[in-house]
Amino acid sequence: MKKILILFITITTLLSCSKDECSSPIIPPQIFTFEIVDKITGENLFTNGTYQPEQIQITNTDNNFLTEFTFISENNINHIEINLSYAYAYWETGIVTLKIDISNNHIFDVYADGEIIMRECFSYYEYNEITIGESESELDNQTGIYKILVE
Repeated sequence: MKKILILFITITTLLSCSKDECSSPIIPPQIFTFEIVDKITGENLFTNGTYQPEQIQITNTDNNFLTEFTFISENNINHIEINLSYAYAYWETGIVTLKIDISNNHIFDVYADGEIIMRECFSYYEYNEITIGESESELDNQTGIYKILVE
């Protein structure tokens, strides 16, 4: 009897939902991941001790606010992750330019131009343009990691 009651409640709940009751959640922008490597040796500059995570400073050039990031250190591979959700101007305009400095050296810039795509019950970000400037870079299409080549 208890199983029948649970089944009845589940079916009633599912049937009473309609498309008009969507909460329209926004799927946040993708997280960008960067590996900073020596252009000649290919060695990760955090792994070899050239740079330390606390030396990283990421600035939104539109408003000069610092942008939050996450430093990932696993299995001697060190990455910087930037979630554009934290870049205030991005939510307002869909465009953001970030300046990445490490140890008081300007390493590279990230320019992202995107827009919110509205669907029936959700919205998501789609990028029109992503540009890495001031340093050579390579995108690994399998992992989605940008390798920044530093001289």
